[in-house]
Amino acid sequence: MKTPLNENIPFLRSMVTCLSKVVNDGYSEDFKATSGGLRSVSTNKLYTPDQVRVVNFFRFEGFSDPDDNAVLYVIETNDGVKGTLIDAYGAYADPLVYKFLLDVESAGRQTVVH
Repeated sequence: MKTPLNENIPFLRSMVTCLSKVVNDGYSEDFKATSGGLRSVSTNKLYTPDQVRVVNFFRFEGFSDPDDNAVLYVIETNDGVKGTLIDAYGAYADPLVYKFLLDVESAGRQTVVH
C-alpha cells in the first residue's frame, strides 16, 4: 500500500502547518484579491496579473465538514515580495481570487508544480 503524500511530508497535514512552513521559507506577506489587483496587506501595494507568479498551491479539505475546503496559494511578485493568498474552493470560492488567478495564468506567470 502506498503511503499518502501528506504522511511523507508532515507540513501538508493541515493548513496551519503548511502556512507555517511557507512563512518560514520566506513567504510572509499576506495578499488579498481586489477588483484592482492583488493587494499586499502590509503595504497596500497593488499588483497586476503580469507582476505575479504562483509558485505553488495546496488544497485542504475539512475533516468533519466536506464544505470546509480551502486553498493556499504561494506567490512571488516581480519586485521580490513573497507571500500567500488563501481562499475557499468550490461553492464558497471568492470570485475575485478566481478571476485574478485566471488572469495570472493568461499572462503566463503561473508555475505548474508536479
